[in-house]
Amino acid sequence: MAAAAGKSATDNKNNVDLEEEIRQLKADIEKLGKHLAETGEQGYGTARKAAAQGVEQLRVQGEAAIDSLKTNARDLEEQVLVNVREKPVTSLAIAAGLGFLVGLLSRR
Repeated sequence: MAAAAGKSATDNKNNVDLEEEIRQLKADIEKLGKHLAETGEQGYGTARKAAAQGVEQLRVQGEAAIDSLKTNARDLEEQVLVNVREKPVTSLAIAAGLGFLVGLLSRR
């Protein structure tokens, strides 16, 4: 009987140790879950900031390109006006030729 009592005490101690390890494991898993959630939120925030910066950079580049195109269009318009004023007959002949070509292409 003494052997059975000694064995019961050892089993009881093993069960207590096992239960403590299970509690510790659950706590570790909970900590890991929280850490993963925080890491995910930080990653989302970082990605969102990067996307916002990228959009802003593209917007600035787009505005610069539009300004450049506007300037080029104004320069071209001025150049055409100068050429028309200097050589009106040549300009009229070019316009007629272009009109004729457009008419031929649109007919097909």
